[in-house]
Amino acid sequence: MDELPLYSERPEWVDVVPIPQYQDVDALAPINYSEEYQDATDYFRGIVKTEEMSPRVLQLTEHIIRLNPAHYSAWQYRYRTLIALESSLEDELRLMDAFAIEFLKTYQVWHHRRLLLTALRSVDAAAAELAFIARALEADTKNYHTWSYRQWLLAHFNDEDLLWSGERAWTENLLERDVRNNSAWHHRFFFVWGSGVRKGDEDREEILRRELTFTKEKIALAPNNPSAWNYLRGVLGHTGTPYASLSPFVKPYTATSVEKIDVVDLDNPVPSEGAELPCVMALEFLADTFEQEGGSQIPKAVETWKLLANEFDTMRKKYWEYRIKEALQASEP
Repeated sequence: MDELPLYSERPEWVDVVPIPQYQDVDALAPINYSEEYQDATDYFRGIVKTEEMSPRVLQLTEHIIRLNPAHYSAWQYRYRTLIALESSLEDELRLMDAFAIEFLKTYQVWHHRRLLLTALRSVDAAAAELAFIARALEADTKNYHTWSYRQWLLAHFNDEDLLWSGERAWTENLLERDVRNNSAWHHRFFFVWGSGVRKGDEDREEILRRELTFTKEKIALAPNNPSAWNYLRGVLGHTGTPYASLSPFVKPYTATSVEKIDVVDLDNPVPSEGAELPCVMALEFLADTFEQEGGSQIPKAVETWKLLANEFDTMRKKYWEYRIKEALQASEP
């Protein structure tokens, strides 16, 4: 592809007075812009000053964004120009698809899509966005901006069952592929406790049983996966369920080896064969259970924290000693 001439060399831009960026001659760390970028942004400042909004402005802002996808002013002025020209926002979304994949970690890319979806107010466009986000996450399954955008989209179209209905199956597929995907666990909590429970179209107790079953199965698969244990704590905290109700499930994970069990308990799956035991997260959960129960159980919590501090989680020794001190002080008469 032939290199395009600078804007200062194009006859169709001769009517625009470029405005150079001021740089102090004694700047401690002057920015060494490329000639192409400096030329484009000089003309961008020129059109902003005259408040021009035209097709050539869209071409200019696209050029600048390709050179610097974090140029917030170029993004914002581009959006204003699209609205002023009544341009096709669906076409703009498709044009920006490549940008989003190429510049996944650039916030402005996703903010621009938010503005477009807000202006479109289209459920069909939102459904297409969910499919696009899924493709984007194939490139980076844990990118914060992509996940944040997906949650914004669902929250913005809050009452659209069509958008919410496939989320559980989709995240379960992600967790089947990578049970340690903390972003997928976080998203599961967002939609499970923000859709069905909120709308009242599912029984709260049924949801709790389902989520506990799902999480236990994933913990059994990978006992030392903190994401699943954090999700478990979140579910119990959100529903006000006592930690002690999970003791039959948790205790086998605090053993030094997988215990032989003659009777299969489908409600409490045991650690998978070859699991590294005892599981630090299980010991911590057990100690927190004792602390939550209080009274005569506090000494058991202290003993468990001592095991963590001195044997199984020595990296956080100071933290466990702090927990012991706090618990003993709180239990004093």
